[in-house]
Amino acid sequence: MTQRSQALVLLVLVVVLVCVPVVSAHHAWPVNQERLVTVKGTVTSIIWANPHPMIAIDVRNDAGEVEKWSIGGPAINRMVANGWSESTVKPGDEITGIGYQFRDGTKVIRLERVMLPDGREMRVYARR
Repeated sequence: MTQRSQALVLLVLVVVLVCVPVVSAHHAWPVNQERLVTVKGTVTSIIWANPHPMIAIDVRNDAGEVEKWSIGGPAINRMVANGWSESTVKPGDEITGIGYQFRDGTKVIRLERVMLPDGREMRVYARR
């Protein structure tokens, strides 16, 4: 192998090693982790799909107006490991979602736990 070929191979290896972590990195939720937010409302829909299952809920604010919130957790396999299934919540259920809201004020929460209509608490991450 010539010196030029060795340099080319080395360059390709460096590019691959630099790019792989960037391509495989997963985004972090853009949330304010300084304050837990609690929302209580009625489930209107559920999207049980990766990368983040999302639950849409209607929340009545202090003025009596209905706000649309989205609350979601980690990948399905992580939620299933914490006891969740596609039928854990269904449209019409009144639930309480506790988690971290997006920093920009968008009505989206990265869930930590949910209180179900029967009083059970469901965690979405294994932390206690």
